[in-house]
Amino acid sequence: MARRLTAAALLLLAAATWASAQQTVQTVQVPSLDQPIVLPAFWFPLPGNTPALVLLHGCGGPYAGEGREGGLSRRMRDYAAHLNGLGVQVLVPDSLTPRGEKELCTQRAGSRQVTQLQRRRDALGALQWLAAQPGVDAKRIGLLGWSNGGSTVLASTNRRHAEVAAAPVQPSLAVAFYPGCESELKHPFDASAPLLLLVGEADDWTPAAACRVLAATIAGPPVQIEVYAGAHHGFDGTAPVRHRSDVPNGARPGAGVHVGGNAAARSASLLRLDRFLREQWALSPR
Repeated sequence: MARRLTAAALLLLAAATWASAQQTVQTVQVPSLDQPIVLPAFWFPLPGNTPALVLLHGCGGPYAGEGREGGLSRRMRDYAAHLNGLGVQVLVPDSLTPRGEKELCTQRAGSRQVTQLQRRRDALGALQWLAAQPGVDAKRIGLLGWSNGGSTVLASTNRRHAEVAAAPVQPSLAVAFYPGCESELKHPFDASAPLLLLVGEADDWTPAAACRVLAATIAGPPVQIEVYAGAHHGFDGTAPVRHRSDVPNGARPGAGVHVGGNAAARSASLLRLDRFLREQWALSPR
């Protein structure tokens, strides 16, 4: 099974690499509901009336290296290419630099300079922007996020938040890779859309246990959760697992966290993501 999953991961990576060479990308400005903030964003459009996803970056932002000069990170470029290959348009907004931040990972939870309230308003604004674009099927718009961005997915799909319930554009699906689930456990969760959670059993930054509990208590449309054995935070990446002592949060605050890829979990999660999108949006093979 591990060999088959690794082979599948290599095929998916090769497909994404090929697709990236065919991509069209535009830089756009997306108004946040956190006025007057306007988000710089990258737009990967496709022809025709096709679905679209907002990709929500983690605490490190959407770029490679420090700041915007590095361009989009490999994760964002690879996922944009992969999703375009499925027939899904992609919007990648930046929640940090408009607020004067480069990263949040080394900031303590509770004192971060960009909050989940702000990021939720960014996500809801991005959904509205997508729905107004010609060529986007407004009935098939969704959210996909990682880590801090995965937490934003949760915060943006819980109708117990008044501004989520009142939002004129609602996602028709949502996916969260290794989100921090503790915050949404503090109050009831009424999902606005079918939700897929993809988490690592060995994650000591955003532990799987809280997400298991959350998945069991969410009301509304179905929630699905996949927990990958031996997988750490960032399991869908390709870098080896390393210890980050500069992260003050996690299961053991002050002890640092582990981050890095897991080939089997990466392959399995990509296949699971594809299946979820195809089932929810009736995507045709390309």
